[in-house]
Amino acid sequence: MNDQPARWTRATVYPDMWADPEDDPRNKDGSGPDGEFATLEDFLTGYRMTLRMKCEGLDPEQLARRSVPPSTMSLLGLVRHLAEVERDWRNWISDGDPLPKLYGERDADFDGAVAEQAVVDAAYVDLEREQAAVDAALAEYADLGERVGKDKIAIRELMVHRIEEYARHCGHADLLRECVDGRVGQ
Repeated sequence: MNDQPARWTRATVYPDMWADPEDDPRNKDGSGPDGEFATLEDFLTGYRMTLRMKCEGLDPEQLARRSVPPSTMSLLGLVRHLAEVERDWRNWISDGDPLPKLYGERDADFDGAVAEQAVVDAAYVDLEREQAAVDAALAEYADLGERVGKDKIAIRELMVHRIEEYARHCGHADLLRECVDGRVGQ
């Protein structure tokens, strides 16, 4: 007897896809965006959307389900972690005092990812708020080479780092979702 869920996908066109191309909200008609900043934003938006898609349709218990011991990683933990990371990025571009951590001590983003609807709802509110705040702050810079904050990070470098962070965690989300209910796809 095997407790592992059977692998499945909603896609009927390509079996390794999350959804059929015409049903995938990440697919856009026409050519890609013009300009470097618009291109970076487009990739970031795609990864943000992918993370949300990997969490769709799951209840709080499934979202909070841990991967494999001793890891504390879960889909809900990833949502909370990325909210915390967005706040950190806002601190990177600020010259002022850093904003406090959202969830307190180190690893609280994952440790506090418990199977309660209020925790799930709060995680999404936190993520959306922090994403919007960083997006708004970065939109004020026309020059991607401009260096900001105490560490003088270039806007371009921060944008690429954001994409990298989401891309890496979307890979984790792929595996976590497959462990929860067997659903696979990019």
